Amino acid sequence: MREVMMLSITLVAPQAQVLGEAAGRLSGQCAGAARSLGPGCVDFSAEGNLKATRRMTAALLEGLAVDVCVQPTEARRKRLLIADMDSTIIGCECLDELADFAGVKDQVSAITERAMRGELEFEGALRERVAMLKGLPVRSLQACYEQRVRLNPGAATLVRTMAHHGARCLLVSGGFTYFTSRVAAKAGFHEDRANRLIEAGGVLTGEVAEPILGREAKLAALQGEAAALGLSPEATLAVGDGANDLAMIQAAGLGVAYRAKPIVAEQAAARVDHADLTALLYFQGYSVDEFKR
Repeated sequence: MREVMMLSITLVAPQAQVLGEAAGRLSGQCAGAARSLGPGCVDFSAEGNLKATRRMTAALLEGLAVDVCVQPTEARRKRLLIADMDSTIIGCECLDELADFAGVKDQVSAITERAMRGELEFEGALRERVAMLKGLPVRSLQACYEQRVRLNPGAATLVRTMAHHGARCLLVSGGFTYFTSRVAAKAGFHEDRANRLIEAGGVLTGEVAEPILGREAKLAALQGEAAALGLSPEATLAVGDGANDLAMIQAAGLGVAYRAKPIVAEQAAARVDHADLTALLYFQGYSVDEFKR
């Protein structure tokens, strides 16, 4: 017997015409009137089976540039956010940008792309890329941060809004503490975890401290923080873009693929391909007047 429950279906689209078309296609299938949560967002309620409703919604909205989230209405507003950093909270891959300072960006970026697609084991790929940075002056990290690292649109609003409403927000990255500490402070995260580059004599040694924080450590962070807070998995939200984010995305109550690689986008419960990161607030039922910018 298929379980029937109350569901929330959230549509987010930057273009009003696209949102109107999507809402029109969906309106005949959902119970109750649609409500606007803010510019670019329409929220529906429905009663049905979760998997079947997701399939139906995807079929109805095929071909439209709209981000969709279908989820149980119960426990919709999450109390723990676990977010990846590179290409999720910020718009670049810090290791690739550091490699540019070392003159090896093409080689490093090619490995990064394969690792994020799940074609390479993350830990080994990280060691290989960091080794190419051997001899890079430590001062290049500051230059890289100042010149290349920018928060993605909506990132600070997402974190600050959730934190204001009582959620714990944790930045967990396969990148490096030099960057996560600064990005976490800028966006408003409570804590950050990442890998540590080893330096000596003012230059990078080409090594990274062990153990390496990768896929399993991200999952452990989600589970450990939830346990410490006394939260069920349903009360958690995870967002990321690469293969090393997939385990935490699948384990979270709401797992979101943000501009993600195919292996992640295909398996996440929800995805954001068109809107900015405030879509994750709309998915949780926040209205725009609750946002903290």
